[in-house]
Amino acid sequence: MTTRVTRSPRRRTVVALGVVLLVLSLFVVRLFDIQVVNAAEHVAESQKLATGAKQTLYGARGEIVDTNGTVLASSTTRYDVQIDPTLAVKGIPKVGDDGKTVKDADDKPVLVPWPELADRIAAVTGQSSADVQKIVADALAKDASSQYATIKRYVSTEEYRALADLKLPFLYYDKHPARTYPDGAVAGNIVGFTGSGGEPLEGIESLQDQCLASEEGSVTYQKGADGVIIPGTEKTTAAVDGGTVKLTIDADLQWYLQQLISEETAHYQADWGGIIVMEVKTGKIRAIAETKTVDPNDPGASATDDRGSRLLRVSYEPGSTFKPVTAATAIEQAGLTPTSSVLTPDRMQFPNGAVINDSENHPTENLTLTGGLVQSSNVAMSQFGSLVSPEVRQQYLEKFGVGGGDALGWSGAPKAGFSSDAKNWDNQTYYTTTFGQAFTVTPTQVVSVFQTIANGGVRLPAQLVESCTKADGTVVTPTEPDPVQVIQPQTASEVSQMLENVYAQGTLASDINIPGYRLGVKTGTAQVPDGKGGYKDGLYVTSLVGFAPAEDPQYVVLTLFDEPKTNRMSSANRSVFKKAMMQVLTHYRVMPSNQATPLLPVTQ
Repeated sequence: MTTRVTRSPRRRTVVALGVVLLVLSLFVVRLFDIQVVNAAEHVAESQKLATGAKQTLYGARGEIVDTNGTVLASSTTRYDVQIDPTLAVKGIPKVGDDGKTVKDADDKPVLVPWPELADRIAAVTGQSSADVQKIVADALAKDASSQYATIKRYVSTEEYRALADLKLPFLYYDKHPARTYPDGAVAGNIVGFTGSGGEPLEGIESLQDQCLASEEGSVTYQKGADGVIIPGTEKTTAAVDGGTVKLTIDADLQWYLQQLISEETAHYQADWGGIIVMEVKTGKIRAIAETKTVDPNDPGASATDDRGSRLLRVSYEPGSTFKPVTAATAIEQAGLTPTSSVLTPDRMQFPNGAVINDSENHPTENLTLTGGLVQSSNVAMSQFGSLVSPEVRQQYLEKFGVGGGDALGWSGAPKAGFSSDAKNWDNQTYYTTTFGQAFTVTPTQVVSVFQTIANGGVRLPAQLVESCTKADGTVVTPTEPDPVQVIQPQTASEVSQMLENVYAQGTLASDINIPGYRLGVKTGTAQVPDGKGGYKDGLYVTSLVGFAPAEDPQYVVLTLFDEPKTNRMSSANRSVFKKAMMQVLTHYRVMPSNQATPLLPVTQ
């Protein structure tokens, strides 16, 4: 028989067990609520208690290299020098030659005072000691417990290492990617530069930013109040490096031509000068040398107008360098030959009342089409050109590139073209278009005309960029316009022979003669607009353009001066053209010609 005494302990045990189970159930329910039902909310609350941190991972901006792989622009690291003002002003213990801390009579460390430490910092950063001390003083004046101030931004790796060698515990450094240009001003007008914050501002740096730009990565993590990273919270997104842009420019040739054009521009006291070299069979530009050329490492040292490429941002009336276009048009559309002739005085009034003059006085003579180019006669070319309708002449000029751009896509490229449509040409324009007036072109378009003639009448797009090689190795080549057969091969051959005769029989023949080579050349003297509807008196854009060797053309060279003062005619270009062409032929080891230029009659 169960007694009251035996029932009481059992009841207490059951009740206790029930209470324990109830408490456990409550814990399970609460745990389920925390870890499952409201997990996200509690994670967010815990993250508020921890300190989130993010570190940026910088990818390297891509390199710019020349056609041979010579690096013209690459990435480096710059550093922001930062300081803890509250620690800096306390000074640091002085260390003796034995490497031990120097102590005073009371066995206390001897401190190096802050002004002396500021001297050491300033000696590296190039600032004055007073400037460094003021930065710290200003920070403390604003906040007596300040632990942050910037001494100098974007110091070089060399400066960073020198500062680190000072072993100042209150200095720390934030690094940034930056650009460096190993060859300085070589091709600086083409390569361009970036801003202090890495933003592309000029040239290829800007135009090819899509290829060159890197993608930043990051490391994010959580850390506790003691600053220790909480394990398992790190998340990394890798940075992606930029691609490599390969140019058509030959850095060695570019360097030489930059030195040459600088000397010649100074000699003739021109506002500026330039040289362009194009490969005939590819359209690739091997050099664009000009004055003045910016050093991308220090663009601020150059005037604003000198920080880009004038050769790619200027347009002008080409003058006589476009007379070969008139000759080609007359051959194909009027049935002329290199020996077709017209009676040519030095001044002529045409039936519509227009008056055309040659640049020099000469007796009336029966000039051939070849002679019109050799003597650069405006009167003769006006007569030959007027045998073709204005509309057809404009079509040919357009096929040679007038008004159509140069395929380079350069920022700030000028809007060159016709001053009026052929159907609206006035009496004077009707004739002046035959010798390169009443329309404007870029220097690259002039080079393209001679590339077309030298290439059997096939115009190739001018090219400055060969490829973009992505970080993963993928090579992307630019999409270029299709080649255009502008004139027939026979026409190109005949015009080429006439340009050879300009070289062999022209007034500058002895000045630009390159022994052993046949060349085709033409000079140009373009009037400069005065901004008031007329032209400047006695000031010109002078040029000389040609290709070599004429029997198998490999390269076109254009030299140009803007308003030379000591010699205002195209003869100013003879020295620079000869030196530039000789360097090109030597640099590329072009074989000499094996026969002499066939001479054509200049007069009949």
